[in-house]
Amino acid sequence: MTEITESTDASAPMPEWEQRFRAPRVSLPDWAEDAPDRALFVSNETGKYELYAWDRSTGGRRQVTDRPSGTTDGVLTPDGEWIWWFCDGHGASSGPGPDSDSAAEGDEFGIWLRQPFAGGADVPAAPGLDPAYSAGLAIGRHGASVIGRSTDEEGTTIHVVREGAGPVEIYRHRESAGVGDLSHDGTLIAVEHTEHGDAMHAALRVVRLDGTPVAELDDTKGGSVELGLEVLGFAPVDGDTRLLVGHQRRGRWEPMIWDVVSGEETDLAVELPGDVNAEWYPDGSGLLIAHSFEARGELWRYDLATRELVRIETPAGSVSGASARPSGDVEYLWSSAALPPQVRSTAGGTVLDPPGARAPESVPVEDVWVDGPGGRVHALVQRPAGAEGPLPVIFDIHGGPTWHDSDAFAAGPAAWVDHGYAVVRVNYRGSTGYGRAWTDALKHRVGLIELEDIAAVRDWAVGSGLADPERLILAGGSWGGYLTLLGLGTQPGAWSLGLAAVPVADYVTAYHDEMEALKAMDRTLLGGTPEEVPERFEISSPLTYVDAVRAPVYISAGVNDPRCPIRQVENYVDRLAARGAVHEVYRYDAGHGSLVVEERIKQLAMEIAFASAHLGGAPAAAGRTSGEGGGPE
Repeated sequence: MTEITESTDASAPMPEWEQRFRAPRVSLPDWAEDAPDRALFVSNETGKYELYAWDRSTGGRRQVTDRPSGTTDGVLTPDGEWIWWFCDGHGASSGPGPDSDSAAEGDEFGIWLRQPFAGGADVPAAPGLDPAYSAGLAIGRHGASVIGRSTDEEGTTIHVVREGAGPVEIYRHRESAGVGDLSHDGTLIAVEHTEHGDAMHAALRVVRLDGTPVAELDDTKGGSVELGLEVLGFAPVDGDTRLLVGHQRRGRWEPMIWDVVSGEETDLAVELPGDVNAEWYPDGSGLLIAHSFEARGELWRYDLATRELVRIETPAGSVSGASARPSGDVEYLWSSAALPPQVRSTAGGTVLDPPGARAPESVPVEDVWVDGPGGRVHALVQRPAGAEGPLPVIFDIHGGPTWHDSDAFAAGPAAWVDHGYAVVRVNYRGSTGYGRAWTDALKHRVGLIELEDIAAVRDWAVGSGLADPERLILAGGSWGGYLTLLGLGTQPGAWSLGLAAVPVADYVTAYHDEMEALKAMDRTLLGGTPEEVPERFEISSPLTYVDAVRAPVYISAGVNDPRCPIRQVENYVDRLAARGAVHEVYRYDAGHGSLVVEERIKQLAMEIAFASAHLGGAPAAAGRTSGEGGGPE
């Protein structure tokens, strides 16, 4: 086992990599639609991520939640009087309250509680509903709210909840579904569903509060076409039956407007490359466009009357969220790989500053395009300032798989750079942001497709002189952890060491133990269940190749993880141990990752120590000063 020792010199300065984790952060504030001075945000200022209320008219802030493992899921009611928050840790045997002795926080199985904005006791928001996985929430203005639930036994159910009355079930189906939105006047509910069996491409249904259907939109044609839809929101005007919808009809995500009563569809034809998302301006006159292209993000305003598209000036980097205020100003969360996140406004300056010191800067990313077997692969590279190769390199593989790495600030990669490593992040086939065909390409040869692209970038890193082939780390969390273990077994000569966090390790056992929504995703990815397509699960499971693993392996796993459950990780670890393979496993009391800052620091320190112990000669932290790095202000 690798030992981690702490410095006994209390006067020693805290290393910058640790400062980045400890620096307080805030999310983009959500504000109550009918009381825009009342806002809700997430911050780690107490050492774990929790919900905070903010009265913008007075500047007053208060902490809303305080749980050992943190809390991040919360919503304001439209009038700003209540905060709803999701309290997990209830499992099949746990009680219905937040203080259950058998709570397993992080298991994502729980109930909605609510608390007055001004403070007070938490009470169940929907008495009569048992704990479940969340499948969406929409809170109405006129006494009715809509709650989506998912369980292994029931599939998806949707309920209308009114204060003083029991919940009324209006929808039930075995396949995955979720609450999309509730119309401004509270009469129509938009539901995303996959009743056709394709969990990657949803259809839409609009129903009344009693569940009677109003309209259906299904680009999959009953599951025969791989085109998805998503709910972006009803128009913010009473009686307006227009629904903003995301679609893939031209090979990427982009918005259109669908009148759910007349059936009229309005094509917006936003001529920007890459994926396009949108939300309404509060008065309904325009759309705030979020544009993602080649790992960067930017904002635009689309005027519905003139169909004019005007760019909103933001610095180069990534916009992780944005919101249009009633004034017309836009607030957005921005960062780059070099510069830490800030909540900014088009009116000028920052909107919400966390207390304490700002995180130290890091180094900017370089864009690399590599020819792969399925087309050009985009990778983002960070290297220590002034360093020349060959260097020790860590391939930090993103999760999802339907996600992508971007030019955004991340404390983990920055820490490896501080320790002398180059960091390579690959947007492999399966990643979002590069068109529907790129995202959907991983189906059936799951894992192996992604690893072909990662291998192509690995070969470039070695051939270009960036990487020392004797010090190449394959690493990642969640799906990235899965690809790490699969890569160590299928490409044993390519990697010197592996670091897998909350991974899929034994695909068959993972399928049987994971939450129902992920079972549906796996059936879509692999074309069936392990019993129906056993050969596909076998070729895509890291356990199949465990005996070929030669590199030292470090695995971390949350004991309450519903997405990559612990039993299948233990099966893989047992096989490593049986053959005497060099490995280390760390189990921690949380779910799919930790919201506790100290735990995140501990885990990264253990990974760095494991790499240093087994690779030899890996440099120590370089001790950069906060003035280094760079990027736009």
